[in-house]
Amino acid sequence: MKMKKLFLGATMLLSTHLMAQDSTGSLTISAYAEAYYQYDLNKPRDNNRPGFLYSHNRHNEFNLNLGFVKANYTASRVRANIALAAGTYVNANYSAEPGVLKNVFEANAGIKLSKNKNFWLDAGIMPSHIGFESAISKDCWNLTRSILAENSPYFEAGAKLTYTTDDGKWLLSGMALNGWQRITRVNDNSLMSWGTQIQYKPSDKVVLNYSTFIGTDKPDSARLLRVFHNLYGVFNINDKFGVTAGFDFGTEEKAPGNSDNNTWYSPVLILRYAFSNSWAVAARGEYYSDENGVIIATQTPNGFKTTGFSFNLDHAPSKNILVRLEARTLNSKDDIFVKSSGSTNTTTFFTGSIAVGF
Repeated sequence: MKMKKLFLGATMLLSTHLMAQDSTGSLTISAYAEAYYQYDLNKPRDNNRPGFLYSHNRHNEFNLNLGFVKANYTASRVRANIALAAGTYVNANYSAEPGVLKNVFEANAGIKLSKNKNFWLDAGIMPSHIGFESAISKDCWNLTRSILAENSPYFEAGAKLTYTTDDGKWLLSGMALNGWQRITRVNDNSLMSWGTQIQYKPSDKVVLNYSTFIGTDKPDSARLLRVFHNLYGVFNINDKFGVTAGFDFGTEEKAPGNSDNNTWYSPVLILRYAFSNSWAVAARGEYYSDENGVIIATQTPNGFKTTGFSFNLDHAPSKNILVRLEARTLNSKDDIFVKSSGSTNTTTFFTGSIAVGF
């Protein structure tokens, strides 16, 4: 542990020194804000959406999903990012983090390890290497996030090595992590978690990705090994039509040291059509199966087995603004959704948002 802390401390000090020496770098300040309104036909009395949804998770109120201010420094041999955030997404997804860490959206520094090759060491709080969706709705094809994205890491803390080929077609990355979407390590957990990413871009219209996670998110006394696989492909068939297909599959030990595993999986398919530079539509179909409640616990006979469909209409009056409307329905095998008069196996909701980035 002492060597690990010393290594990370030295990394930060070295990156600070290189920034001071490299006068050719540029500093960019950016900001993002997404306001939304959502109405759930189940009319939950506490105005909270189901617990497995972290983005756009408030019913019948105008609110901020995510807003942040970010500083980015880029030079020939160093790079750094820091972003502070607020919003209902932050309240929900960072609830396990202590104090001011709840509002740290990103904070990392990187050193280029090769003079001639694109080989970097980055450390700190970073966007997750898993998945094709981020918390920034404006960058995603759908207004709301898929169940798959909501229940895999949006962010991670640790250190990673990344190599990108000279032609930009291949990206290879390996990382040491504090846990499954953790900034602060779980108490009494001494085991580092690990991740890998392989990404291939055969052309500017196709992205193929395979990411993994192996580790645990529990104390040593209750350690359960988790292995997770994330695969996706993004295919821009032409300037108007695009397809994204993704599949997650995970296993976790049923008991410490037990060879038997619980499993969960989720396929998703998204179709997007752009009528012009300012108008687009997208449709999503998805399924999430977690019978044993590894990720989404329901305490019901069939666990979490849910199908979802959504359709959204987007309008971008300028390159910095995106106005969106979405209708979405989720249907589960059991009555897992709360409504004012009890519970049901279906939830249907409508969401509108305005996102601005500059």
